[in-house]
Amino acid sequence: MKFIFSPPSSDDLIRLLKAWRFWLLGAIAGALIGAAVYYIAPPPYRARAVVNVDFHLEQAWPQNTPSEQFYYLERETRKLEEIAMSDTVLNAVASQVGGVTVQQLRGRELQLSQPGNGGWHFFADDSNAQKAEALASAWAQAFAQNVQTQMTDPATSLEKYITAVPSQTQHLTAQRSVSLSRYLLVGSIASLATSALIILFFDIKK
Repeated sequence: MKFIFSPPSSDDLIRLLKAWRFWLLGAIAGALIGAAVYYIAPPPYRARAVVNVDFHLEQAWPQNTPSEQFYYLERETRKLEEIAMSDTVLNAVASQVGGVTVQQLRGRELQLSQPGNGGWHFFADDSNAQKAEALASAWAQAFAQNVQTQMTDPATSLEKYITAVPSQTQHLTAQRSVSLSRYLLVGSIASLATSALIILFFDIKK
């Protein structure tokens, strides 16, 4: 117990430096393990579609202070986020793509990134690349269509100046959500940490 809680010494550093071959082998072994995990249980594919959202501040709030404009952007952004994950939009996605439920879409299939004034990124994950592309495309188009529909509805709570125009919904390219290089890096780091513990706590003879 005293050995575990004793402060580090110069001998510990010397032991670590002398075991550079063990470190090197551990890093290589960790990278190989990471690669094996990647190919045995690969991460899902991820596709991205983009919708250009413009709040048209110059028309909506032409004479107001920056603080009021900020409140306006925050309020309307929250409304648009709710629309993106609404029953109407997700049911349209599930109906168009098929083989997926709204619960699955809300749980792990879809992620929304960069909400605000500009490009909204609609990410979709799936083990099948074509399905991931179809999900991302359908989600972005259903969102944009729903926003346009609400703009023509007098009872809507959205500001009438907001526009949502799909800019990237066709010919999408799905890639793995986590790259092979990250698996290699994590495997190497984990193996190096394990190697350090082995060197410090076990007396490895040459």
